[in-house]
Amino acid sequence: MKKLFLRCLFVFSFYVSAQDSVAVKSAVAQAIEELREFVALPNDALNLDDMEDNLFWLKKRFEKSGFNTTELETENVPLFFAALPMDDNKPTVLLYMHFDGQSVDPGKWNQPNPYNTVLKKQTKGGFETISYEALEDDINYEWRLFGRSTADDKGPIIMFLNAIDLLKKNEEEMPFNIKVILDGEEERGSKPLPKAVKTYRELLEADFLLIHDGPMHTSGKPTLIYGCRGITSLTLTTHGPFKPQHSGHYGNYAPNPGFQLAQLLATMKDAEGRVLIPGYYDGISLDEATKAILKSVPDDAGSISEKLQFKTAEKVGGFYQEALQYPSLNIRGLGSGWVGKNVRTIVPESATAELDLRLVPESDGNRLKKLVKTHIEKQGFYILDDVPTKEQRLSHDKIITVKEGSVTNAFRTDLSHPIGTFLVNTLTETFGEEVVQIRIMGGTVPIAPFINELQIPAFVVPMVNPDNNQHSPDENLRIGQLAYGIRAFYQILSTVMP
Repeated sequence: MKKLFLRCLFVFSFYVSAQDSVAVKSAVAQAIEELREFVALPNDALNLDDMEDNLFWLKKRFEKSGFNTTELETENVPLFFAALPMDDNKPTVLLYMHFDGQSVDPGKWNQPNPYNTVLKKQTKGGFETISYEALEDDINYEWRLFGRSTADDKGPIIMFLNAIDLLKKNEEEMPFNIKVILDGEEERGSKPLPKAVKTYRELLEADFLLIHDGPMHTSGKPTLIYGCRGITSLTLTTHGPFKPQHSGHYGNYAPNPGFQLAQLLATMKDAEGRVLIPGYYDGISLDEATKAILKSVPDDAGSISEKLQFKTAEKVGGFYQEALQYPSLNIRGLGSGWVGKNVRTIVPESATAELDLRLVPESDGNRLKKLVKTHIEKQGFYILDDVPTKEQRLSHDKIITVKEGSVTNAFRTDLSHPIGTFLVNTLTETFGEEVVQIRIMGGTVPIAPFINELQIPAFVVPMVNPDNNQHSPDENLRIGQLAYGIRAFYQILSTVMP
């Protein structure tokens, strides 16, 4: 009798699982069509006019799923806000995603139009375009959808909407009030966001914040991220002669700004990549429990080196995750004179380095910029915030123009937070795999205003494949990630929190 009961239980479980698989696959088919439609709307972050059509599309689609929607006016692009009917007896979750995208250079994409989503399958030689008619026979989760913002970040928006529709179709009780805020300027730094969150504070009130942006861990396992680094920037320009000079006539005589800049930059880091500026790493300490979490992330140093094709990593930390716990000082661009086929025999008039400084919660962006500027002064440079005048050029040997970028702060939620535990348990039970827990990710999401103003914990639940080429040509989304995201949203939003 016991064996018969167990056999029946197994058959019933298999039937439920199969039914769930069919339902999810049907939702995936719908999601593919909607993603193609959504991606077809250009969303270049540098072209604010693009956002109007995207906002109109979002309004129609969210209202179709039963949301009340509104546009929250800002200094630039409105924020899109949506909420399901509220129940005062339920906790409230606020979800953040963005609908703008990086600019595209169509000539570098392997398809005619980056906003027309192309279906491809992987072959030994790369990816091969296939007809959407192939999806009528079966949906292969390994096939991919190529197009701008398929992964960053329109894909997760589509996953969420289809999960909500499936929850309603199945008449699932959602134990949360659900609010959604969609940003139209994330790729531009979300400058209006801090003021907007303060202005609309009461509307945005919630018990916790979920962010759905960025890729899952390279292992492909369910991933939960407790924080992200912030960012600020500096533009450094050294000055030589007031205009380019013949290198034969004035080489060895007119000061070369390229060498001045190179020598300055070389004083900022040691040979193993550690910042030499005093105080740059102040306030950061990692206890053994934290290090154990960092080491639990299944990174493979050899695989990273092979993929990026370098022999030895820098020594800011002992391993990859530890390196992310410290602020960085990165040269993201460097230029002087002309190079390549346009090279000229001149002493340049200037040389420029674009720096970005990734921040952690212990490091204040304005403080770090001040430390860098103090270091520059100690190297004998006269600092300006504009192009030097003739009088200034004749009065100082080494002149540098320093322009500062705005600061987006880092955030980090405690690893032991009970909502984090709830999310880990839910993802583990849903996918049957150990969840990769990341203390802080390297990229930046503009979440600090929500945390500071609303005083709520925040967590990043990434949904897209790690090799999605976000910000680059041939951005793509693995179809299986649509299924993953729908299931993840479904379970998180239908599971009662302890």
